[in-house]
Amino acid sequence: MLKITTFEKTFIDSEGRQRIFNGINLCDKGYNKDGEINRTYTLDFDEKLIKELSECGFNLVRLGLTWDAVEPEPNRYNEEYLNRVYAIADLCAKYGIYFFLDMHQDLYSGAPETAGDGAPAWACITDGAKFNKTKLVWAEGYFWGKAVHRAFDHFWANDKVNGIPLQTYYCNMWKHVADKFKDHPALFGFDLLNEPFPGSDGGKVFRKLVMSIAKTVITDKRCKKLWMLKQLITGNAIKVLEPFNDPSLFRKVTSAADGLINKFDTGVYSQFINRTANAVREITDNGIIIMENSYYSNLGIPYSCPPVNYDGKREEKLCFAPHAYDLMVDTPAYKYASNSRVGSIFDEHKRSQDRLNVPLIVGEWGGQSEGTDWLYHIEYLLDKFDKNQWGQTYWAYYDGLLENPIMTCLIRTSPVAVCGKIDRYLTDRKNNTFTLEYTQDKEYSLPTEIFVHKKAKSIECGGEYTLEPVGKNGASLLKIKDTAGKHKVTIRF
Repeated sequence: MLKITTFEKTFIDSEGRQRIFNGINLCDKGYNKDGEINRTYTLDFDEKLIKELSECGFNLVRLGLTWDAVEPEPNRYNEEYLNRVYAIADLCAKYGIYFFLDMHQDLYSGAPETAGDGAPAWACITDGAKFNKTKLVWAEGYFWGKAVHRAFDHFWANDKVNGIPLQTYYCNMWKHVADKFKDHPALFGFDLLNEPFPGSDGGKVFRKLVMSIAKTVITDKRCKKLWMLKQLITGNAIKVLEPFNDPSLFRKVTSAADGLINKFDTGVYSQFINRTANAVREITDNGIIIMENSYYSNLGIPYSCPPVNYDGKREEKLCFAPHAYDLMVDTPAYKYASNSRVGSIFDEHKRSQDRLNVPLIVGEWGGQSEGTDWLYHIEYLLDKFDKNQWGQTYWAYYDGLLENPIMTCLIRTSPVAVCGKIDRYLTDRKNNTFTLEYTQDKEYSLPTEIFVHKKAKSIECGGEYTLEPVGKNGASLLKIKDTAGKHKVTIRF
């Protein structure tokens, strides 16, 4: 497989073609199939699944690991677990899928008593506070969980376990992982920590947001208080959030926490990601270093970290992988997800991309609901990603996903590798067409490639093309050889 690197705001391969990635998360958090915590980390992703993902047009996997699984005891690495991860990476390579390693965490800890995942029990310093089981929503430990807050506080303070700083353990763990995967042909990069959380300041953020909502409802004329009260009384509580479909009103609420998140990003998280990225770079120059936003920037609070650098030298292979979800995610009300609200979050992520001048891949997004009425939201987000030429990895694969109606959105025609620079590409659902326009600067030894998700009625392009069948349902890989100049490809279904 060709190596992937970066150039300004694009991903390119070793032949110089611009690459677009449509992907998915594969993550074993240590739960069994019934959702019960077992911490056995079976990594039950077999060859049949990887082959099916490839046939669906997925060409990138965000492959989740946890610190608890990699280093169950201080300085002792679980080679059996890492070998199973490596076997999945080998399957990805076999079917033409790149992968990046995501060191996943939710609620900091993978200790047996917590509903989260991430750090091993020995790396949890909580000052006697206990992790609590989830009662309402999985993320409640972020909002008021003292054990979660204190564990993160000690991690960011780099306090010691057995005389060794926590982040030294973490960096050494990443060095071990990087050394194992550094020469893998399908390696895309290293996602150093999932959704970093500010610790006790994160609890302050939650309280500020609650107070900001209350203040906004009371003082802003766009919040019709009598109408909202009526919705609560008549059992239509979900409608109370409708005023916050207005991005400016939603942003008015979240801006209350800007200062705390800026303080975390610039004063704590930036130092951590520089330190951890440098540890990886001590082992290998291969792979892209992937920056994530903090947990609360999933709401559109600006991400403020500068680009990764070591001793004043900027990391050359760097990308931004933000996350965003609607307020309704993880609830039955996801069918009411707001395009405008989530769209405004991604607009903020676009501003961060422009500031950093790096390519962007959406690391997590999506959601689930019953029926098909909610799929407009998935289509809206995919169109927004395409407009910005962003790749994405959908959260997340689960048993039965490939039979879910959402796959009618996720399986789609998309560029894979384009000779030169993409000008634009889009799906016109009304007219059942896909269009790619690009500027080719020279003749390339390899063709432009487009994944075509089903049998096309017609293909219009200037150069010579071939169609290579990909799996089932009439999917194919369209390969176009052309000369320098401006080109347009139109595929009709």
